[in-house]
Amino acid sequence: MDYDGISDERVFEKYRKGDNAALRVLIDRHRDDLFRFLYRLVGDRAAAEDVFQEAFLQIHLSVDRFDATRRFRPWLFTIAANKGRDYLRKKVRRQSLELSAPAGGDEGGPAFVDLMEIDVPSPDSGLEREELDELVQRALSRMSPLMREVLLLAYFQRLSYAQVAEDLGIPLGTVKSRLHAAVASFAKHWQAVAAESAANESANERE
Repeated sequence: MDYDGISDERVFEKYRKGDNAALRVLIDRHRDDLFRFLYRLVGDRAAAEDVFQEAFLQIHLSVDRFDATRRFRPWLFTIAANKGRDYLRKKVRRQSLELSAPAGGDEGGPAFVDLMEIDVPSPDSGLEREELDELVQRALSRMSPLMREVLLLAYFQRLSYAQVAEDLGIPLGTVKSRLHAAVASFAKHWQAVAAESAANESANERE
């Protein structure tokens, strides 16, 4: 069947009625954007792949609970963000356990940064797209999970303030203040990683 021109919501309805091929269509449509979102959220490619799979498994398990009056994409990204949060919470718990272990171990389109007023290198600066993406990820990784999440939801996923508030379960005013703090946090870390990159490049040229 040709799914071109059919909305996500109608494709999902076909999947709900037993058309298994429809789910593959939805995965293919959202794979790139969702994976980039998850990679920036969790900061690890392998983990992002796992969370991606978990998100679509949850979509399958929740097939009968989808509200047909809602748009599919925000629902998908909300589920993925929840799975990403679960991963980060587990990761923090694992890190806490490692820190408390006995000494000696005897027991064995455009990037969202372009939407902000931040000094990002221009395309003709000599910085490759892959390098720029790596710097963005390094800056994000230095942010707290709370700040990183609201920034990604608002700028990368392009959710409205109201949608972010619903997803995170916080008041609208809190979303605005938290996003303001998140942008400032990213700007600070971006300047740091950009300066480090420039210093490393200069050192390499002198060698």
